[in-house]
Amino acid sequence: MIAAIGLDIVDIAGFAEQLADKSSVFAQSVFTDGERRAAQAIGNPAAHLAVRWAAKEAFVKAWANSRRGQAPVLPSIDWRLIEVAADPWQRPTLLLHGEVARACGRPTLHLSLSHDGPTAAAIVIWEAAS
Repeated sequence: MIAAIGLDIVDIAGFAEQLADKSSVFAQSVFTDGERRAAQAIGNPAAHLAVRWAAKEAFVKAWANSRRGQAPVLPSIDWRLIEVAADPWQRPTLLLHGEVARACGRPTLHLSLSHDGPTAAAIVIWEAAS
């Protein structure tokens, strides 16, 4: 049964500006080493990371929506504990680590990513245990 949905949209150009800011540690503070390496291996790292940022935001929105009427489980989130990876067929998947994995249990998560033109988007569907 679907318990919650999270959706996020990111402006790729604005996101690229943030990544290009030499004084910013944003990318290091929200993406795993693997996510950053994968982005550098492709032709458009800003779009690659923007859609992954959208996925992380969508996950947090779905998690919050799955807890309607309840306080957040964690006071803050280390975004690197929410990792966007690919399965052997290059389909996106979410890997949860550390306190995030412990706090949200083992939900079934469905992730879809898209980027076209100036926009990156992600949706997360949070499926509750039957």
